[in-house]
Amino acid sequence: MSGAALGIEIVVVFFLALFLLHRYGDFRKQQRMVLFGTLLAWYLCFLIVFILPLDVSTTIYKQCIIDHEEHASLSTVSPALSNQTAGNLSVTPTKRLACDLSQKSCHKPWSYIPDGIMPVFWRVVYWTSQCLTWLLLPFMQSYARSGGFSITGKIKTALIENAIYYGTYLLIFGSLLIYVAIHPKWHLSWYELQTIGITAANTWGLFLLVLLLGYGLVEIPRSYWNASRRGHLLIKTYFKAAKLMTEKADAEENLEDVMEEVRKVSESIKYNHPLRKYIDTILRKCPVDYQEKMGRNMDDYEDFDDKQNTYPSEKSLVKLHKQVIYAVQRHNRTRVQWQILLQQAIHLEDVAKNETSSTHQFVHSFPSAEPPGWFSRYLYTPTVEWYWECLLKQWFYRVLSMVLTLFSVAVVWSECTFFSTRPVLSLFAVFIQLAERDYNYLYIEMACFVTIFFLCTCVYSTVFRIRVFNYYYLASHHQTDAYSLQFSGMLFCRLTPPLCLNFLGLIHMDSAISHQKKEQTAYTSIMGSMRVLSFIANGFYIYYPMLIVILCIATYFSLGTRCLNLLGFQQFVGDSEMTSDLIDEGKELIRREKRKRQRIEDGENRRREWKERYGNPRDDYAARNRGTHAEMKETSYSDTANPTAKYSRGGSRAERDCIELLQDAEPLDFNADSLTDDPLEADSSRHTGGRYLSMSSSRSRIFDDV
Repeated sequence: MSGAALGIEIVVVFFLALFLLHRYGDFRKQQRMVLFGTLLAWYLCFLIVFILPLDVSTTIYKQCIIDHEEHASLSTVSPALSNQTAGNLSVTPTKRLACDLSQKSCHKPWSYIPDGIMPVFWRVVYWTSQCLTWLLLPFMQSYARSGGFSITGKIKTALIENAIYYGTYLLIFGSLLIYVAIHPKWHLSWYELQTIGITAANTWGLFLLVLLLGYGLVEIPRSYWNASRRGHLLIKTYFKAAKLMTEKADAEENLEDVMEEVRKVSESIKYNHPLRKYIDTILRKCPVDYQEKMGRNMDDYEDFDDKQNTYPSEKSLVKLHKQVIYAVQRHNRTRVQWQILLQQAIHLEDVAKNETSSTHQFVHSFPSAEPPGWFSRYLYTPTVEWYWECLLKQWFYRVLSMVLTLFSVAVVWSECTFFSTRPVLSLFAVFIQLAERDYNYLYIEMACFVTIFFLCTCVYSTVFRIRVFNYYYLASHHQTDAYSLQFSGMLFCRLTPPLCLNFLGLIHMDSAISHQKKEQTAYTSIMGSMRVLSFIANGFYIYYPMLIVILCIATYFSLGTRCLNLLGFQQFVGDSEMTSDLIDEGKELIRREKRKRQRIEDGENRRREWKERYGNPRDDYAARNRGTHAEMKETSYSDTANPTAKYSRGGSRAERDCIELLQDAEPLDFNADSLTDDPLEADSSRHTGGRYLSMSSSRSRIFDDV
């Protein structure tokens, strides 16, 4: 099994990243470079999370070998020398460990990785992820949003917009470089410069890490506890719906304003104008329905006249192009988030209705359009779904919330005490050392993975929970846009390395913080010796994580939410009048959307019933046309012989036309609020002319007397 576990995990993690990217991204619509950059970023970050436990177990095994060698060397020391040093406290733990090691031999872990592999592996993973998060992904994100029409223009705009990122990084790196340069005892070398760069990146990452972690450690357990309170969760969903609808309406209005400006520019610049190619590029970024409207209003037969009108400049078109990209992206984001929130609200209302069901069968208001799979047919039946949604789920969430609360308390305690090695106060270090005595490598790896996964969940979910970062989102079913994918990859690469380094400090595997002469992991070895920057290793890395206590207290009492609510940013506060008004508004919005869905579903059911009863009208009409045409060929001579024959057939033909129109026409819902709200009518009006071109003139007058 030498190195086999590493190879297996590398392959498994790649397919895991590919599966998640396929779930959240869209392989058919999004650009290949965006998908490749996001896949590489996710893959590298997942590798760090999955491979670091193997590095820890391998390091523990190497430390065991070193301790046995020291025990063998101590056995050759004379008894007199041993008695003289018996009172030395610094040697006593080593002797006790040697006595324990004399009774046990080192067991090689099942996932042992040979020497020389992990340093190269971590070096490639770390530096590739840093290039992605600081250079490539921000550049790609700005490049995609740039309004330039040429590659040179897009590159120039991307470099200017990323000057903040590059300037921040260079400022931290330059400050540390000056500190080391003026120190009289240090002489800069390439290794020390590399350490300064890594330290600067980890310092910036740790600064963000503690801020996000302090919020997530409290909010994630509380969110699961609130999820077990269905009334509370449904009310909060109504509140979110009201706020999101306001943002959605604003995005639609902004998009319409931008499209109106595009229409004016498109009509003023004709097909043979030198700037027309830029207009065509802008039109391709517009939604399809707006493209069709603008295409119908084009008068391409008119030539442009330089003396007749004033035309926009290329710079103004670049600005307009950027506005179009932003408006379309914002409109798509709010639309997707609204659909997700609407589905969640409908599901919560269904759960509230089914709780009082005596049949113990879960009934959905709107059945899924997709056919049920084998899981729904055989395992997750309506009865099982009722017991899970109405009885078991809330208790499961409560137990999970308690477990996560204990986990959060352990993290907060360990963050404040991990610098103490004698006695060992960090709970995670205690658990790892207990497993180390029994060489339980599987437990060590699982404990490391679960802890890192919990920390990552607290940090990353915070970014997508906080209202300030609502510009980005992750939505399943291929509904995440390219900008959010790039942002997530950039964020993961920026925060995962310092998070894992902080975890190694929690379990006392980072000698720069624990100050113990123990075997280092290969991951910490590539980070360089922190003795080059002792004020960071002995100061910032130790005392700054204690700030997490203050952040957790502030999050528990919702101080940030209350401050934002006082400043005018509507937040979910239970005793606020504004919150009650938004809840009522959200409830009405959900009710309106449900009525709209019900009308659409009723229309589809009526159409299906008509087709089942009378068949497909278009096929029958085409067959009758073919039969009539053949009959007219065979009996054409009878038209002149019997002039009344063609009039005797006219009445029946008119009756059949009326029947066909009645079959094809969409039944109206007179119980609806307004006929214009029914999207089926608009759809029917679009396709009528294509179905019955010969009767288009008489169709509008057929029901005039009704």
